[in-house]
Amino acid sequence: MEVVVLPDTARIAALVADAVEDLVRRRPDAVLGVATGSTPLPVYRELVRRRDAGVAPDYDAVRFFTLDEYVGLPAGSEASYRCTIARELTDPLGVDASHVHGPDPSPDGLADAGERYEAAIRDAGGIDLQLLGIGSDGHLAFNEPGSSLASRTRIKTLTEQTRRDNARFFGSAQEVPRHVLTQGLGTILEARHLVLVATGGAKAAALAAAVEGPVGASCPASALQLHPHATVLLDDAAAAGLERAAHYREVWEHKPTWQGL
Repeated sequence: MEVVVLPDTARIAALVADAVEDLVRRRPDAVLGVATGSTPLPVYRELVRRRDAGVAPDYDAVRFFTLDEYVGLPAGSEASYRCTIARELTDPLGVDASHVHGPDPSPDGLADAGERYEAAIRDAGGIDLQLLGIGSDGHLAFNEPGSSLASRTRIKTLTEQTRRDNARFFGSAQEVPRHVLTQGLGTILEARHLVLVATGGAKAAALAAAVEGPVGASCPASALQLHPHATVLLDDAAAAGLERAAHYREVWEHKPTWQGL
């Protein structure tokens, strides 16, 4: 696992955008895994800014897969993750809607929605780069503490803490759906490159547990320690709980520039 501590969100967003664009230039038909929430928004805005400036690669053949989706929202709800990704990223990048995929929350298909989504990812050739955030309790996607490290895409029940954390996207915590479809930890670990972004002091304890604590279901994000190519990018506030923060800064400062992330 590579841990990169940077002074501000803008630097993090630029570095992740560089990694995405380098991948797309190498592989015009790359498969990108995208996350929702507040944390990845600076990355998406940077990618869109570069496209608007005319310096971005062509995204016409790129496929996008979301990490998860709420169950029980009205069809076409602006709070759905499919609509959120379209609004914040893929529509501004000019991506055809047929190239954007998410778990299907339709009531009549919930029983096998996870299996169908797993098949769709396999048929696309697997995810090349998966962008991730981390919850204040260490959850990854919607894999809450206690989730199996081998779990696959499935329906999950959200904890009250996660519903409170996501209330800002709704009118109140009570309006946040109780159920979601989410990629499992085992599914996420199959992506070829995992890029986790965390900013702010509220994520410091979860980050410390994920990066320097034991690997286990109590902190789902600790599963990243098992991955051969996982990158964690965080600002100073999110790095506040790391015992080896100085080491990570030194390693990054002296890393050969040609290596990238």
